[in-house]
Amino acid sequence: MMRNDARTGAQQRAARVALTDGLLGRWQQRNTTATLPHAVEQVRASGVLDNFHRIAEQTGEPFRGGYPFMDTDVYKTLEAAAYELARDATPEDAAVRAFYEEAVSLIERAQADDGYLSTFHQGPDTTVAPWTDLAGGHELYNLGHLIQGALAATRELGDDRLLVVARRFADLVVDRFGEHGRAEYCGHPQIETALVELYRETGHEPYLRQAELFVERRGSGLFATAPFGPAYYADHAPLRDLDTVTGHAVRMVYLAAGATDVAIERGDAARIDHLLRLWDDMVRTKSYVTGGIGSRHSDEAFGDRYELPSERAYAETCAAIGTMRWGWQLFLATGSAAVLDHVERVLYNGFAAGVSLDGTRFFYDNPLQRRPDHTDGRQVDPAEPLRRRWFGCACCPPNAARWISALQDHVAVETPDGLTIALLTACHVRSASLSVDVVTDYPWDGRVTVRVLAARDEPSTLTLRIPGWATTPRVTVDREPVDSDVVDGTAPDGWLHLTNVWRPGQEIVLDLPMRPVLVVSHPAVDATREAVAAVRGPVVHCLEQADSPAPVDELVVHAVGEAPPPSDDLPPDVPVLRHALTAHVSRRPAPSDDPYPAANRTEPPPSSTTTQVPLVPYHLWANREPGAMRVWLRHT
Repeated sequence: MMRNDARTGAQQRAARVALTDGLLGRWQQRNTTATLPHAVEQVRASGVLDNFHRIAEQTGEPFRGGYPFMDTDVYKTLEAAAYELARDATPEDAAVRAFYEEAVSLIERAQADDGYLSTFHQGPDTTVAPWTDLAGGHELYNLGHLIQGALAATRELGDDRLLVVARRFADLVVDRFGEHGRAEYCGHPQIETALVELYRETGHEPYLRQAELFVERRGSGLFATAPFGPAYYADHAPLRDLDTVTGHAVRMVYLAAGATDVAIERGDAARIDHLLRLWDDMVRTKSYVTGGIGSRHSDEAFGDRYELPSERAYAETCAAIGTMRWGWQLFLATGSAAVLDHVERVLYNGFAAGVSLDGTRFFYDNPLQRRPDHTDGRQVDPAEPLRRRWFGCACCPPNAARWISALQDHVAVETPDGLTIALLTACHVRSASLSVDVVTDYPWDGRVTVRVLAARDEPSTLTLRIPGWATTPRVTVDREPVDSDVVDGTAPDGWLHLTNVWRPGQEIVLDLPMRPVLVVSHPAVDATREAVAAVRGPVVHCLEQADSPAPVDELVVHAVGEAPPPSDDLPPDVPVLRHALTAHVSRRPAPSDDPYPAANRTEPPPSSTTTQVPLVPYHLWANREPGAMRVWLRHT
């Protein structure tokens, strides 16, 4: 598949794709009516917006919040607001619009005369001078999110006020850290991908060059003596020399995404090949079955290869977003369907678990197991035993809101010869050569119907991704079977290409038989050896204590199958059962009190009595009562 032109594609996809009544569309609707208004409320309540007041209006109030990157809570929320306000009006829009206008005005007035903007470092009471703590100051990270919020406002609303602010700050950065400036960089990557996007919008080459410089400089040891050590900042070695992802998971994937953006614009095939190798290694050896990354709580970091403990999985929601962003850019650069398979795994599992069913509670980290006595070593608010309404370090909730608001940008791309549907979801897609409606209840149902709405009077190619898990897909065009390798389950490189002089009203149907399967992990993953996980299509399932007749840690899984249709009298507070699977399990007798019995001791045989328990989609866990949970279930 030909590489798409990222300069134009990044600006046009949002206008060309609209999500409709599928799972992603419902997430976006929830984002509009619940998550974004909640984020606006929390940004106000947390005092983050007041930090801009203190600078813009010189109130004399102290900085509120414990981190120098609190400004990004506002920028991320503004980015989500720009997308949501550009769609159909809802009753919640008044509060969101009021926040948007107030925040934009405050940001304009808080900016210093030279373009600098960081409310933590500005003001007479600051204890840290600007640019004196690049490891932890986050000024460039803040600018990155300001740029992305500004680009959303410009592209979605035609409002360039934030773009003017962002460019003034970016110009200051180019002057300070450019070719003849300080050869330094930010402790938290993110500015790189934002500067490339700013270049794509403006055509101003110094922004691209500055992003390139930040990527190339990292690894020079600037943070050799910083807290957590240089690997935490991806600064222990040049990116080109890495053979595996390492350090703080969010920082690493944000850096890789920015490097991919730079490589796309520079046409650097060697860089793309290296980044693809890093991606493949991460997927094979350092990613959970949910797509989550980061196995160490101590520094929110990647562990060693195959170090993937379930109950201590960090798998931060922000890291899932960074993974999807990096993966999407790699897809644009390489056309790899396998990369998108993993993006999809992250989307429906590792990312989606971070937001509650009602859209107003969040996970920061996303473990794959919760034991009955779990407290996470922290004081637990009795009112918030599982997901929380907000965090002192609230990077994840507004990040989730902005990602969901822009989901349509990661569904389809226009190619020189037609249209590619990259993620299978219900949507309406317009392009110069082909416009279609996609009707599907994917990922719950494997039937995907593509209806042609408009087409040019010459051959064009409709390309559909065939997920790697789909072994026996079937395709028809106007009810006639397609003579293609895909019928035999061997779609070349994961893509089905259909070339035709298309006519309005034609219908392409892709059937992906979805069968629940039990999967095992790599034998080197000691934490899940002799355990299985239930997967159906791209959706990973789990067992919650609420559905189990016995402690979940004592159950042994023998098989997995489809769940019977839910009864009409299910309580309204358990909609998670709507898409459950059924596991056939038996109960293993509780072990003796001896913590380390002899290996040759004969264990009592497991009960021969089997029962059935529902397994719910992992991303829907923790929406009912608190309790134990397992993704990886005992099998022997």
